[in-house]
Amino acid sequence: MLKFCSLYSGSSGNSQFVSDGQTSILVDAGMSGKKIIEAMKSIGEDPKCLSGIFVTHEHLDHIKGVGILSRLLDVPVYASEKTWVELGDKLGEISTKNKKTFHVGEQFFLEDLRVNAFSTPHDAVDPVGFNVFSYNKKITIATDIGYVTKNLYDHILGSDFVLLEANHDIEMVRVGPYPWHLKQRILGEKGHLSNEMAGKLVARLVENGVSKFSLGHLSKDNNFPELVFETVKAVLLEKNIKIGQDVAIDVAIRDRVGEIVQV
Repeated sequence: MLKFCSLYSGSSGNSQFVSDGQTSILVDAGMSGKKIIEAMKSIGEDPKCLSGIFVTHEHLDHIKGVGILSRLLDVPVYASEKTWVELGDKLGEISTKNKKTFHVGEQFFLEDLRVNAFSTPHDAVDPVGFNVFSYNKKITIATDIGYVTKNLYDHILGSDFVLLEANHDIEMVRVGPYPWHLKQRILGEKGHLSNEMAGKLVARLVENGVSKFSLGHLSKDNNFPELVFETVKAVLLEKNIKIGQDVAIDVAIRDRVGEIVQV
């Protein structure tokens, strides 16, 4: 069995908890160490039992609390070689024994968990999503996605649960106050996945056997939970896919702990 909880998921900070009951990890730690520790305790998890923190990429909303948590809890940090180079001194001092490197596309074990990092299209040096496996169960975390690649789709297939980005409403971005260069970044192929594109990807995945999703990494300024849900629902209904009957979907709230998912 795998347990998942979104501690934070949004443009202001991201951190996801995954455990098989023996080995517990965080994927990203983009809020303060204090807030992440409090979030873990709120779901009955002891931060001292963390076996690793996995970094998807070097942007601040994914790494803000990584350094302090590693130092405070003496926990290893896992990132790709290119990401470590880009991180530089952004995390503060990390002990040599706690600096761990993985190779994108190669599976590896951390105690009882099998982990695979796969490339995602985003404007970072070496951005990844993660598959986490325990026996015959698979959880996928896929955010910060400019568009849906075949590689991304193939790595999500077969998942028992997926945290998928639904970052923004395209029209809200277009008419909103952001400067043009930032709008181009968000809407570009190395930006973020829109609600509508997330819905289309969910529909494809449901048609191929994936049936449990949480929609996350919502923009603070260009999205809100009800809009995400209704947009994705409308896309699915065009394919005659009904939420609650053919697929289970919730929305990871940007600034608070989400529901515990067990698969």
